[in-house]
Amino acid sequence: MALNLTFHGAAECVTGFCARLSGDGFDILIDCGMFQGPKTLKALNYEPFPFDIEAINAVLLTHAHIDHSGMLPKLMKAGYRGPIFATAPARDLCEVMLADSGEIQENEVAFLNRRNQHRGRPVVEPVYTARDAKRTMELFERVKFDDVVDVAPGVRARFWTAGHMLGAASVEVMVGEGEDITTILFSGDLGAGGQDYLPDPTAPAGIDHLVVESTYGDRERRRVDTAERRALLAEELRQAHKAGGPLLMPTFAVGRAQELLLDILAVMEAGDAPKGEIFLDSPLAIEATDVFLERGWNRDTEGNPFTRLRHASNLHYLMKPQESDQLEKLRDWHIILAGSGMCDAGRIRRHLKRLLWRQEVTVLITGYQAVGTLGRLLVEGKKLVRIQGEDFRVRARVRTLDVYSAHADANGLVEWVQARQPIRGSIFLAHGEPAALDGLAGRLERAGVYPAKLNKPSLDQTFNLTQEQAQLVEVAGPRLQPGRAATLDWHNARADILARLGAQIEDAPSEDARLQLLLAVERAMKEATASAAPPPT
Repeated sequence: MALNLTFHGAAECVTGFCARLSGDGFDILIDCGMFQGPKTLKALNYEPFPFDIEAINAVLLTHAHIDHSGMLPKLMKAGYRGPIFATAPARDLCEVMLADSGEIQENEVAFLNRRNQHRGRPVVEPVYTARDAKRTMELFERVKFDDVVDVAPGVRARFWTAGHMLGAASVEVMVGEGEDITTILFSGDLGAGGQDYLPDPTAPAGIDHLVVESTYGDRERRRVDTAERRALLAEELRQAHKAGGPLLMPTFAVGRAQELLLDILAVMEAGDAPKGEIFLDSPLAIEATDVFLERGWNRDTEGNPFTRLRHASNLHYLMKPQESDQLEKLRDWHIILAGSGMCDAGRIRRHLKRLLWRQEVTVLITGYQAVGTLGRLLVEGKKLVRIQGEDFRVRARVRTLDVYSAHADANGLVEWVQARQPIRGSIFLAHGEPAALDGLAGRLERAGVYPAKLNKPSLDQTFNLTQEQAQLVEVAGPRLQPGRAATLDWHNARADILARLGAQIEDAPSEDARLQLLLAVERAMKEATASAAPPPT
């Protein structure tokens, strides 16, 4: 049987995961995620899908995070009417997350179009709207962990717990009948295991091909238990309180927000951190919390740990924008958790715009920051950043706490892959930036995996699969050239140069010095334009 596997997203980067598996009489997608990061990468969200939508039989969704589910409404809008298979928690989280994503796009496009009209540029349309997201939910079909379901002619799938977030799955796809079955396992995003709030990852051994995420493929984290994790968090809270200002936490709304709230409440109640008011300023996180309260049962611990979030007296949920605006009046010690986790959308940007320049403020980042995002720039120590066209000096304390990651680290990924052995065919390393891909490949080789088994696909590459090997198929015209998906682009460079130029002009000692600086920039621009012009004929 001819069997092809194509990587339409999260190839050489960590967002936009979308794999297409096609064979005789079927074509299925595993995830359909949204690209995040540099504007050049995000621009792919606006382009047509690089495949025939009418040929797609089904979508298998590993979990609800937007970088895996965020393009499902666009798929529906473009004409897809087939099933979207997902676990019940993933389906319920998608209901709130996709609607929120649609609303964010509508708001951001409205803001952008006002700027475009002022500049005489054409207006743009959102990738999809909240109404499109609502219609997409009609396509979902719930599946249970461990059950085998028919998803397309000659194709079955089984969902295994991935331990990454509520409802997250690794998906085993079985193609063919009898002894002529080819098995491909898609890891989805993998949790670290041993967590209070999520079950440990599980998956089958003895498969033909494996697609594994590589987010932290080059990074080892110290494994901490609950007491140690909370002790580290409590120290950050004490230092933020000592600095004299509020603590601002850019937070992933689904999973991370709920876990952080539980730990913040615990260390305050234990007296290990100064008590204060806690504000969850994210409608998406609030709605997701309702899903966690209903579906957060952990079968490993036989309990739902999130029930504590129901009645905490110092925890406040801010749904309306005017409630968020009231936070500007607060002067006492308080904590704000706001989305998005990479600081590229949502209410967090408004808080950063009003707080980043204040040296008594602490910004605590607890999650992965993709290349080109505002969060990544802050983590890397940028002292000048550009937010929605405005320049801001960073005087706040920017701290990171890397013990809340929902992803397995390099050692955890290697252990998980080894537990899947024997793997007859190939291992595809996806969902990682180049350094992470190389790091995981090296670790797997040292663990005994033959280098020839390892593949690091780039965007839109296709591999022909047999049970024992994968052969790269030459296809023309990838949407991005290899190596470009996880690099800063000219938009990032422009924002950085404009911010530094503005600061240098402001700091110049005199009016004449400012004028000379501008004239020097103008001369450089003319010289660059002249050198780029074609020679006269």
